[in-house]
Amino acid sequence: MVAKKPDKGKSYGAGSLTVLDGLDAVRKRPGMYIGTTDSQGLMHCLWEIIDNAVDEALAGQCDHIKVILHRDGSIEVDDNGRGIPVDTEPRTGLTGVEVVLTKLHAGAKFGNSSYTAVGGLHGVGSSVVNALSSRLDVEVDRDGKTHRMRFHQGHPGTYQDPDPEHPSPDSPFKRTRKNRPTPLEVVGSVPKSRTGTRVRYWADPEIFNSTARFSYAQLIDRVRQTSFLVPGLKITVVDDRIPATGSAEQDLRLEVDGEPAAESSGQDDQGSLRESLGSGDLPEEDAGEEGAGDAQADDASLSATEQADRAMLQPEDESGHQRVEEFLHTGGVTDFVDFLSKGEPVSDIWRISGQDTYQEETQRVGSDGELHAEQVERVCGVDIALRWVNDYDSVVRSFVNVVETPGGGMHVDGFMNAMTRQVRKAVEANARRLKVNLKDSHTKVERDDVLAGLVAVVTVRIAEPQFQGQTKDVLGTAQVKPIVTRMTDDQFGQMISGSKRGFKEQSGQVLEKIVGEMHARVQARKTKEVTRRKNALESASMPSKLSDSMPGNDDIAELFIVEGDSALGTAKAARNSMFQALLPIRGKILNVQKASLSQMLTNKECASIIQVVGAGSGASFDIDQARYNKVIMMTDADVDGAHIRILLLTLFYRYMRPLIENGRVYAAVPPLHRIALAGKNKGKFIYTYSDDELEGKLADLQAKHIDYNPDVQRYKGLGEMDADQLADTTMDPRTRMLRRIRMEDAAQAAGIFPLLMGDDVPPRKQFIVDNADDFDRSKIDT
Repeated sequence: MVAKKPDKGKSYGAGSLTVLDGLDAVRKRPGMYIGTTDSQGLMHCLWEIIDNAVDEALAGQCDHIKVILHRDGSIEVDDNGRGIPVDTEPRTGLTGVEVVLTKLHAGAKFGNSSYTAVGGLHGVGSSVVNALSSRLDVEVDRDGKTHRMRFHQGHPGTYQDPDPEHPSPDSPFKRTRKNRPTPLEVVGSVPKSRTGTRVRYWADPEIFNSTARFSYAQLIDRVRQTSFLVPGLKITVVDDRIPATGSAEQDLRLEVDGEPAAESSGQDDQGSLRESLGSGDLPEEDAGEEGAGDAQADDASLSATEQADRAMLQPEDESGHQRVEEFLHTGGVTDFVDFLSKGEPVSDIWRISGQDTYQEETQRVGSDGELHAEQVERVCGVDIALRWVNDYDSVVRSFVNVVETPGGGMHVDGFMNAMTRQVRKAVEANARRLKVNLKDSHTKVERDDVLAGLVAVVTVRIAEPQFQGQTKDVLGTAQVKPIVTRMTDDQFGQMISGSKRGFKEQSGQVLEKIVGEMHARVQARKTKEVTRRKNALESASMPSKLSDSMPGNDDIAELFIVEGDSALGTAKAARNSMFQALLPIRGKILNVQKASLSQMLTNKECASIIQVVGAGSGASFDIDQARYNKVIMMTDADVDGAHIRILLLTLFYRYMRPLIENGRVYAAVPPLHRIALAGKNKGKFIYTYSDDELEGKLADLQAKHIDYNPDVQRYKGLGEMDADQLADTTMDPRTRMLRRIRMEDAAQAAGIFPLLMGDDVPPRKQFIVDNADDFDRSKIDT
């Protein structure tokens, strides 16, 4: 029997359609407006409110913004701008406050009369945050009065807070009748000259998932970058969740929810901390069963909203941030580039700035309320700062109206295309001085060569920019690209060619660095063929002085860099050739901190080390291609040996840094003395590694009445050892001692290497003078 088909007309009709009014559509599909409902979306809501305040600053109407993180999980943004309009909007009959916070695509940024360059331009920012908040309170100072309106999940109404000083989203709420305007409450008076807006909201736990976490670090980064991009704007962050002094854990034990905590230790202290932060913030090993029970009891007394807000607005770390942090910069993008620069500068900070106009067709709201196509003239302001540092990493940050565009866009494309083109012209014009063979097709500057060590901030300000998506990751306004290109061609072209006064020496240094990066890239491509040991033929292509290990032991292979041929002869007899390779160097290698990249590549010793390690150099270094698991510097235990190790470390730090970062560079620790025991202990030896250790050991032997040969052997170099002695003390993994080279703080190392190894003598001399009194002989090799 065939089943009867359902009547299609009856199963799907107008009654099947759902119409979402107002902000309900936002709550139904929040991802369309804030991207995600995890931590990223949680932070995006805050950016929308902050961006509205920053837009007032861009319009010249605001010079102070305050962001307050309340202990109840709410966030407040306060600005001294013009304040949201409080009068009635004629078409809707609603106050400006209610229109801005309840109507999508409503605001003053569509007509281009009140704002010329803004970050929040879709007209959905404040209303979306309102829709996704369990509660939102707004206060506006205008016309000598403070006006207030409150919302629950996007709907206006009134709250009855038992304690007005501590408002809560769980307080009784009475919603305004549908299709009725909500009157603004006048809750105070202010001087007529004072204006501004205060928005406080509680993120809705019904919207954001359980993994959503507030990031204080992201907030500080965003606030700091905004202060750079809007010179003269002061931004204050007040974190009421963490007291002003000490660590978070120490201070929160002193005061919990406004009440002094009992002075106790152990489990009681842990319980107090949980009461303030939630049990999830304590390490597992510190959370005892009794304390966990207290936390559960405390959490049970909280409402679901309070528990969720507490989780979402929880600090990511317990590092004890200052309670109040203020940011104010006057140098604009120049200060920003200086802040982002890490390492020794190759050039000063260069600036490209100006403005131009372009034509754009847009939809305007006419007097009849209808949209009409209109050709308008836009103004594009460009402000770019850049410099090169002695590194191979690049940092390029881009912004449109202070909103970051991580994906770049038309402004970045215009800047990079013009800059690369001008660099190529300058290299061609100075080919002889830079030793570039223009006939060689491989010696062409690529964008990656220009980017190496570049630190740049690219900003444009335009009205109604076109972004790819609500999250504004990529600028899509095509007319911006030719404007940025022309300005970069003109202004940067004069700088890099040296025709602009004061730039000749700097441009020469920049071009040398870029050409050096080009040669390194070409060299890396050539040496990639010999990066892995696969057969005897490939091993034969290595430097002839390399005494390689047997293939097939890459996971344990060790490369010993040996000082001189004398030590090499002993080391060959002392090594285990199954996994230990030897590469001799002749004396002190090139100081690469002073030398250019091209000089380093043409230096025989440096080139041999890079080739033997087999992983490339600089930005192209690939640690997975390294032929050895350990690189061990085996130099004499004297001043010259220490100097050679510093030179080698400078080479590794500058051009093979991942080896140090991954703990694969070591210094051998050979002994200085050998004590030959006598009497019944004849044939046994004791090795010491410093003069102080020798004196102490001899005194200990005398006190224990152990005979020894008074003629103590002092090693002047590794070549004075026989093979057995070198193996036992320095090379055999079972008995040797190695010192691993660590780099706990790359930024600190970046400052120390130029100081100790650079060509600027006065700072190094001053360093020696300043630290002479603190000289500790035990910290150096003798």
